[in-house]
Amino acid sequence: MSDVESFIDEVTEEVRRDRMYLLLRRWGWVGVVAVVAIVGGAAFNEYRKARDTNQAQALGDAILSALAENESAQRASSLQAVDASSVGGDAVLNMLLSASQTDAGSRQDAVNSLNAIATQGDLPEIYRAIASFKALLLQTDTMPVADRRQQFEALAIPGAPLRLLAEEQLALIDVAEGNTQAALDRLQALRQDAEASVDLQQRAAQLIIALGGEPEPVATQQG
Repeated sequence: MSDVESFIDEVTEEVRRDRMYLLLRRWGWVGVVAVVAIVGGAAFNEYRKARDTNQAQALGDAILSALAENESAQRASSLQAVDASSVGGDAVLNMLLSASQTDAGSRQDAVNSLNAIATQGDLPEIYRAIASFKALLLQTDTMPVADRRQQFEALAIPGAPLRLLAEEQLALIDVAEGNTQAALDRLQALRQDAEASVDLQQRAAQLIIALGGEPEPVATQQG
């Protein structure tokens, strides 16, 4: 009886091996393709990481070389010759370029560099907002007050990253237009805003006093 069982086991095992070989012949290529895809994908990711790292290092070296120029105009010219090769790198480059152009007295060129950042839709909102804000500050003496007010109001909408700083600028515009009460109301509200920093609250208080008002006590924030 044991010999029969042993024979049956051997036959069963042989059948299993035959089935396995048949499956390997029929579907083995799927496993090979999967392995090749995994190895190839990993290799491509490593290549892409190395490429991005090399590009970032090259951009950093080029920027540092340009910033080493002694004259602002030379720095601006060298920065303009740098190829960023990426959206984020281009934004950083234009931000540095605008600073050098401002130092060199080329204010309109600086505004153009900042506006180039502000209109890059694939950049995070905070970078575009900073660029717009700085461009508006550079145009304080050249842009019509109504246009500046409209653009600062766009930066001051609820949830905007530079909302409070834009509100501060709107208060200054109120002052420039002689609307003291509107400025005082805006500054008082600014001081009470839960997101206002201590520095911003202090600046608002100083301006309120300068306008002849009395800063209201800041409400204690709960939680």
